[in-house]
Amino acid sequence: MKILVTGANGQLGRELRKVLTKHTVCFSDISQEEFTDVFILDIANNNSLREFIENNDITHIINCAAYTQVDQAEKEIENAYTINHTAVKNLSELSHHYKIKLIHISTDFVFSGCKNTPYNEEDLPEPLSVYGKSKLEGEKEIQNVCKNYVIIRTSWLYSIHKNNFVKTIIKYAKERGHLRVVYDQVGTPTYAKDLAKIIAKIMENDSINGMYHYSNEGVISWYDFAMATVEIANIKCTIEPILSNEYQTPAKRPAYSVLDKSKIKRDLGITIPYWRESLIECIGHLING
Repeated sequence: MKILVTGANGQLGRELRKVLTKHTVCFSDISQEEFTDVFILDIANNNSLREFIENNDITHIINCAAYTQVDQAEKEIENAYTINHTAVKNLSELSHHYKIKLIHISTDFVFSGCKNTPYNEEDLPEPLSVYGKSKLEGEKEIQNVCKNYVIIRTSWLYSIHKNNFVKTIIKYAKERGHLRVVYDQVGTPTYAKDLAKIIAKIMENDSINGMYHYSNEGVISWYDFAMATVEIANIKCTIEPILSNEYQTPAKRPAYSVLDKSKIKRDLGITIPYWRESLIECIGHLING
């Protein structure tokens, strides 16, 4: 087994480093950052991707690469589609041609958020934003081309790495002492470390195939998430709950994006950690190193 991990510099890519220790792994991204072992690879370039796959005898691909700047995507439409659609199309076609298993990370933003019960894998996607639409097109390419694939839709990803909601709240809570956070958008956070462990488990089980949902357990608003973050981090900060229309953003977010994890729990035989337990662990690492 020889694995190509794309988007290796991101939150999930960095966590995968810690759990894929049993395998030969090629980590790739558009730059090396602090990792000298990262191969510089443009997966939107079909010829470069094909050459890399052939030269390295890749048997599995984990695609963590994505354009995730949700608001910026409303302006940078071409860039968003290049990474979230065109690059995924390349991965899909080459995975099919070389009989490679493709594991792809998608998002809750493929849904409109108009439901009031958790979204399962059979629910109709109705994305509200360019980001969500581009990610959905990537999903379609995989489903139309690949036979051996796993798509994992996840939500509200955070970790000790890079920029994310938890680290942003801690930073601004310390600096400002007062924050305003929306309370009418509801979902579930996902600790990247937990998701990485699930991907490692999928790598060991060839029978797992198709669409899956994964996040931590529980349901909260962004306001609740912020409140828990400052409480656990022991930061004195008042947080004011506000409506989404009081905090206008270029991209519209789903008001309700809770994911139903029944399928992945059944097929993998797993118990998923509660969101607060994972948040405590993550903040402990951020504070204590």
